[in-house]
Amino acid sequence: MAAMTAPIALVTCAAVADLDSDDRLVLAPLAALGCPADAVIWDDPAVDWDRYRLAVLRSPWDYVPRRDEFVAWAAATPRLANPASVVVWNTDKRYLAELAAAGVTVVPTVWVEPGDHWTPPDAGHWVIKPSIGAGSKDTGRYDMALSPHREQAVAHVQRLQAAGRAVMVQPYLDAVDTDGETALMFVGGEFSHAIRKGPLLDGPDLGVDGLYKPETITVRKPSAAERALAERVLASLPTALPPPLYARVDLIPGPTGDPMLIELELTEPSLFLGFADGAAQRFAEAIAAAAKIA
Repeated sequence: MAAMTAPIALVTCAAVADLDSDDRLVLAPLAALGCPADAVIWDDPAVDWDRYRLAVLRSPWDYVPRRDEFVAWAAATPRLANPASVVVWNTDKRYLAELAAAGVTVVPTVWVEPGDHWTPPDAGHWVIKPSIGAGSKDTGRYDMALSPHREQAVAHVQRLQAAGRAVMVQPYLDAVDTDGETALMFVGGEFSHAIRKGPLLDGPDLGVDGLYKPETITVRKPSAAERALAERVLASLPTALPPPLYARVDLIPGPTGDPMLIELELTEPSLFLGFADGAAQRFAEAIAAAAKIA
């Protein structure tokens, strides 16, 4: 097949300049489809974005401290997938409240804005994280029955507030330690594959070296209930948003065993292409189809 007149930009950051190893799996099938692709750093001022047929967000994982800059870049970048409207909506986890209001079963969340007073619960295990964050950075787990943990939890909330960041407080669901999370990948609007993410949080936030906390990933076949909830999540997106080229829906069993949404990743999720036969090919085909109509 003849190459398109312009290449595809797979958008990354300087710390992952050659793309994550998983994302590199899509290069060969893209080339075979006539869609050569370049790894392109999102904030490189030398990049001419007009030369690309389509720009696909993949690993711009350094955007969190500069979200306003990243959103402005997305708005100015032509033919971006997923586009700027999705970036604005999805990079602040307040979208969970919107999905919950639409009837999606979401992990219960208390929202603590900068300037709010927050009193920690008396007992139970709780997760504290920022509403704008990625890679489980600035995220911790606290046993509120332990006085040191309560004090650390208050300090964590106050540290995020002092930086002008909204805070999320969620119950730690015990199923994380047994069943783990189920992440379901969709490309071109169709289910592609799923993986299991093992438990990640083992205590208070002590900082993270690098862009994200390492995860334990294995192959998983989602249950019918998980498939149904994931599809409902995607069907509940605001009507103003265009259909996403790719999506990752992260679910966890709630207290009754039924799945609950913990995150919907539409901006820069790992898609774990190496964990399912044909996943890289499916993603390449979805990108190629989007490039033809961009």
